[in-house]
Amino acid sequence: MPVNITTRALAAMNDRKGFDRIAGEYDRHFTYSVIGQAQRSLVHGVLRNRLREGQRILELNCGTGEDAVYLAYRGISVLACDASQSMIDVAREKLSRCAVGLPVTFVVCRNEALNTLPDKGPFDSVLSNFGGLNCSADLSSVAQALAECVRPKGELWLCLMGRFCLWEVLWYSAHRQWKKAFRRLRSGGTEARIGGEDIRVFYPSVRQVRAAFSPTFKLAEWRGIGVSVPPSFLEPFFHHHPAVVRFLTGTDRLIGRLPVIRGIADHILFRFTRETE
Repeated sequence: MPVNITTRALAAMNDRKGFDRIAGEYDRHFTYSVIGQAQRSLVHGVLRNRLREGQRILELNCGTGEDAVYLAYRGISVLACDASQSMIDVAREKLSRCAVGLPVTFVVCRNEALNTLPDKGPFDSVLSNFGGLNCSADLSSVAQALAECVRPKGELWLCLMGRFCLWEVLWYSAHRQWKKAFRRLRSGGTEARIGGEDIRVFYPSVRQVRAAFSPTFKLAEWRGIGVSVPPSFLEPFFHHHPAVVRFLTGTDRLIGRLPVIRGIADHILFRFTRETE
């Protein structure tokens, strides 16, 4: 992503404590919410058809470990990392409550410090779900680090917040909150208030994401996640209408791959393949 940022500023951004402060409430507010479960089910539905038992996966921005535990129950070995110590603490506690020993290791690690991982692979795939990479100002550096971790023909599954979310534009425009309606289109990202901290969030286009990960990784396909399913900020309304969300989830599965329509989703799920050396 073509954003200029100094190493010191980048480190400061990732050392902020906003995500630590929300770790204890994250599952309640998103993971177990009606919308959160719907959007996650869309991603899991895609992964079920691609990831296989016995594979080794590196997960970035793992948060409270929901995806890592899901994959481990399917016989996939996961090294899951997150920049937030508190998120990792919640993830480890979640793992300890599982009925069986699962092949998951949680570590604290920023995207910009993947060279410090205790296990550098090679991994069969990499997963980053629900916008963790939107907090990385330089996706090219992340791509370079992953090139050392992923085997040839391995895959990246990256779910980023999209550049244009129709739900967001229509909702905030209807309430005449124009800055929020079009915040994703601002160059250089925008500030988001997370856990009392201002975190800069970037919304790269599909073209920018493709360019950031080339030439080592080739974009194989992409689809929308949250085309008809609304963004999580609308949970207070849809929490009382789970049947509607189930209907919208089914619709999302059908239309999320369609050209043009896939580009207006809340999130974009990319699949990249590692080029052979």
